[in-house]
Formats: sequence, structure tokens, C-alpha cells
Amino acid sequence: MSSFPIVRPRRLRRTEALRRMVRETQLAVDDLIYPLFVVHGSSVRDEIPSIPDVFHLSVDQLAGEAGELVELGIPAVILFGLPAGKDELGSEAYDDDGIIQRAVREIKRAAPSLVTITDVCLCEYTSHGHCGAIVGDEVENDRTLPLLARTAVSHVAAGADVVAPSDMMDGRVGVIRRALDESGYPLTPIVAYSAKYASAFYGPFREAAGSAPRFGDRRAYQMDPPNAREALREIELDLAEGADIVMVKPALAYLDVIARARDRFAAPIAAYNVSGEYAMLKAAAANGWLDERRATLELLTGIKRAGADVIISYHAKAVARWLKGA
Repeated sequence: MSSFPIVRPRRLRRTEALRRMVRETQLAVDDLIYPLFVVHGSSVRDEIPSIPDVFHLSVDQLAGEAGELVELGIPAVILFGLPAGKDELGSEAYDDDGIIQRAVREIKRAAPSLVTITDVCLCEYTSHGHCGAIVGDEVENDRTLPLLARTAVSHVAAGADVVAPSDMMDGRVGVIRRALDESGYPLTPIVAYSAKYASAFYGPFREAAGSAPRFGDRRAYQMDPPNAREALREIELDLAEGADIVMVKPALAYLDVIARARDRFAAPIAAYNVSGEYAMLKAAAANGWLDERRATLELLTGIKRAGADVIISYHAKAVARWLKGA
């Protein structure tokens, strides 16, 4: 037996006010984290061709950028650095006067309220482009861990509010947690890239950060895309080691992983709407195939509906303006 015409779901879709009133998922500016790419030099503001409307910025440009983000109400940034030089062990990553350390100091000087998150990894800093120390042709997990811990402590000593290890080495969250605690930073949170997949959608980022591996690939340490149960195991391990927030990366092809994680864990979940996802939408919009505003808001709302609490997105500034009605 049909309940029609007594039950008519369309009644609550008739007007925008009604739709707003019963809306189940609300995307907000507070949900957003904006990525920044920082380079050496001065007066550098160069658009990244593969990530339109996103720029390589020198440290002297960060005060203006931070001020704009604060004005838009975006609560946080995540920093990626391009070093002056690279070596086998990625030493600028943990140099107290490295590019990220300089960037953190400038942002905290210019905008103390802006939550400053640093990506903790070695791939941008190593001459071989891999995320850790190389022995033969393998990334040596346990030799990498002290370098990651040293990097995290250096970032926090410069003023970082949060560290985000993205390397996918086993045990790195626990090692970083102990290093921070022993260095006098027990209250610094860790955002763990817990379920970071070996994805094809990182291409534009690797161009922007100069972090493509010089040989091989990262499939021996980043996750295999067909696996979802393994992601839950990775998240569980990172939480046990002291992660405060866990991340799924990329977002769009892994909405099911976000949803599974949300159902199983109470911890905050971050999702990274990565460069390839952004670039696809920008290209479609540039060709007139999609309405960029509507498509972006729908996409990010979908990520949040799947269960993400916070979203890293290159669209963050545009979304903040759209949500404010600008």
C-alpha cells in the first residue's frame, strides 16, 4: 500500500527557507583548512599552473595572506615548504632556520589566532623525492622516524600549533608524540595522515612542491587504493599512538572510507580534497562544463556528509566568500 498522497516529501523542498530549515548537513567556514606553499626569496607570488588561483609565496608575502584568511574567517592553514637545497636526508625539513620554520614564525607574528599546521614529511626536502631515508632502493622505516620527530619538534619550537605527519611510516605518530612530550610540548596536537592512499590525484601537488620521487613510487608505504578495512586498522593504530585527529586522503574516491571511519571512531576526522580533485573541477569550470560555485559546494558538502569534521581544500578562500554571500 502506498502512503501517497498523504506523505509528500516534496512539501519540505518547496522554498529555500524550508530547505534550509530541514537541511541535514551544514558546510561552514569553520570546517576549512587552507594549504599554503612557501618558497625562499622575496616578493614571490607565482601562480601554480596546475593548481589555478593557488600560489608559491615567499615568507614576506605571508602576513598579507594570513590577514586575508583571518578576515574570511578561515580558522587554519597547513604549510608546505620548498627548500633552498635538497639532500639524501632532507635536512632542511628539521633545520631551525628552514623554510617552514621561517614561515611559521611569520604567520604567528602576523596572525596569532590563525591555527598553523605543518606538514611533517621529508619528500619535499630529499634529493630522491621519497618520504624517508633510503637504504639501497628501499625507504627505511625505522631510520626515518627520528628525522620525522626532529622535524616536528623544530616546527613546534618555531611556533606551529599542530603537526601533521604525512609520510605513512609505521610507528611515526608514537615517536613524534614522545618527542614532543619530552621536548616540553605535551599539548601540541597531532593530525595523522592515517589513511593516505597511493593515489593518482596527487600529480598537481607534486609539481607544485617539487616532490615527485626520482625513482620508483610510493606504493610500498602509502596505502593500496582497493583497501578499506586496512584504513580502519591504520586509523586505530594512529589513535593508539596518540593521534588527536585522523585524516583520509584523498577525499572524493574514498568517501566510503570516511564514512566507515566516522561510524567506528569518535575522534575528529579530516579529509584532504587534494590537488587533482581541485584541478579537475577548475578545468571543467574553465571550459564551461560545470558551475564552479555550485559544484564545489556540492562536493565539499558531500565530503562533510560522509563524516569529515574538517576539510583541507584549495577552494577554501572561494568557499568562505560564497558562504558569506560575497
